[in-house]
Amino acid sequence: MRFFTATVLGLLAPSLAIATNLTTPSRLALPSDFKPPQVFKNTNLVRNTNLEKGYVRETVNVVVENIDKQPQSDYYIPFPSEVFDRVGGFEVRDKKAPESGRFLVDATQAVSSSDNQYFVVHFAEPLTPKSQITLSVSYYVLSSLSPRPAIIQQTDNQFLTYTFSAYTPSAYQTITQKTKVKFPSVNVAEYTATSTLKSGSDPERKGATYTYGPYDTTKIAPGTNFPITVRYEFTKPVIAAHLVERDVEVSHWGGNLATEERYWLRNNGSQLAKQFSRVEWTFTNYQNAPSSAVREISYPLQPGSLDPYFVDDIGNVSTSHFRPGNGKTAANLELKPRYPIFGGWNYSFRVGWNHDLSRFLRQATGADSYVLKVPFLQGPKIAEGIQYERVVVRVILPEGARNVKFQTVEGSASNGLPGQNQIHASLSSLKTYMDTLGRTTLTLEVDSLTDEARDAQLVVTYDHTFADALRKPLTIFGGLLSVFAAAWLVGKLDVSIKKR
Repeated sequence: MRFFTATVLGLLAPSLAIATNLTTPSRLALPSDFKPPQVFKNTNLVRNTNLEKGYVRETVNVVVENIDKQPQSDYYIPFPSEVFDRVGGFEVRDKKAPESGRFLVDATQAVSSSDNQYFVVHFAEPLTPKSQITLSVSYYVLSSLSPRPAIIQQTDNQFLTYTFSAYTPSAYQTITQKTKVKFPSVNVAEYTATSTLKSGSDPERKGATYTYGPYDTTKIAPGTNFPITVRYEFTKPVIAAHLVERDVEVSHWGGNLATEERYWLRNNGSQLAKQFSRVEWTFTNYQNAPSSAVREISYPLQPGSLDPYFVDDIGNVSTSHFRPGNGKTAANLELKPRYPIFGGWNYSFRVGWNHDLSRFLRQATGADSYVLKVPFLQGPKIAEGIQYERVVVRVILPEGARNVKFQTVEGSASNGLPGQNQIHASLSSLKTYMDTLGRTTLTLEVDSLTDEARDAQLVVTYDHTFADALRKPLTIFGGLLSVFAAAWLVGKLDVSIKKR
């Protein structure tokens, strides 16, 4: 669990209208000639690469040994600089004790003497000499899959390519290692086969899983690259969202939680060689044949969700279906875009719904403190997955809310959220109807997420007194009273025309 605290003084003052930074993403600065100290060695490393979705999911299990004479607590993991900013959801845990949570991780700045940037893993306790720890490193890489051919006919199957190194990038000497690649199907058109890295066939194929290695890399220098390229069939769209904006609005007086999400989507798959044919598309749908275009989007909602809407740049979209949930049964919003979204095409839209606030908000006993627990990101849930380049979450609290704190809740498994230093949090005010100070707004900005973040929860605590709750009704009452008083005064004016 990660905890962030935001305390803003003087929320009753007009200065609240100016945003206040709470946390800002930062990166460690390294010397220009920096090289990771060789205090560890990887005795065994297994990398699992999953290509079943429209982005790359990596899980690396590595046994790390301290070969230095002093306890060590900082472990460096390198990535090429051109890839570093596209790495999302990076987290490291003790594989033998995942329930203890993730290790603290810092990102570093680029240095002129190296093509790599590093994630620095800080162990909870220093690793003593000759001791070992098994790390489970998980992350995903956005925008790393390329369609080939890049242009296809409307009814052709789509193929994607992915290039990686047979040797897992590491800052330390690795004794043995192997890589398992999981494809979405057995239709792998091309793949690199090695003949010098090991005896026997390489890779070894078993269904949709290809295994490169194991390799004896005792004499291989850290950072050595051996490129491997695979080309495989992917009959689904490669969906990416350039930007997602999520607003969660809390209304104490209305007892309502209003949620709206705005999407700017694009399909990164193969583009069409010719103009779109409605006839071919109808025939494809009739046969229920696979397609690289986005046909529909399934949008699970919390039980009890009400009044959903689906609007794009033109207006309301009627090609949607809402299945309300009852009790513990989740609701579902099935969206069909105005047109199929083929490779290279864009589509922007927004969805929203209401919910009973009591299911998400609790008040502390005998206090003016409230606890709000909502999903960090709702988002569609589809087999091909979605990658989000940037996500902005705004929690709009009642006017006068103060002492705002928030935390993200995670379980023993990965939920796809980034580390603490990759979240930008700020506090501001948003003026709506009849507001005097404006509504306290907590804004969280995150880069490089995927649909796995749907399982994360956001908990926001804040103080809101009875006097704060009366501010708007008193403002409305005062406004109406002023109108009536002005009308009475105007009525008392003598505007008749009399003789002098």
